[in-house]
Amino acid sequence: MAKEFTFRGKTLEELKKLDTREFAKYLKSRQRRAVLRQFDVIEDFIARCEKKQKKGKPIKTHLRQLVIVPKMVGLTIHVYNGKSYVKVNIMPEMLGHRLGEFSVTRGKVQHGAPGIGATRSSAALSVK
Repeated sequence: MAKEFTFRGKTLEELKKLDTREFAKYLKSRQRRAVLRQFDVIEDFIARCEKKQKKGKPIKTHLRQLVIVPKMVGLTIHVYNGKSYVKVNIMPEMLGHRLGEFSVTRGKVQHGAPGIGATRSSAALSVK
């Protein structure tokens, strides 16, 4: 049997009943300050998410700095990474983190073979 998720001793159902400002009391200091300062932005974002979800449209956003609150759990949000939108499924373990943490901005570098003249040894070769 799977263990039930808890966050600071509260279950997910109890957290969803809390107001955003009340949930901020359970966060660490930096996230708490961010939530309290961005309270109106977070509430507007959640309202927009609910409207778009009813219409069946994907939820797209550039707001990478938003702290994830319990009302967002279960949503699929497309977060912009500077080039494209990355699909992020919000899970209970993500509470207190920011949206941008799950949309990586730097990709893995894959180096190819060096071209002619790229190194000193290849410069000595004839080009014929």
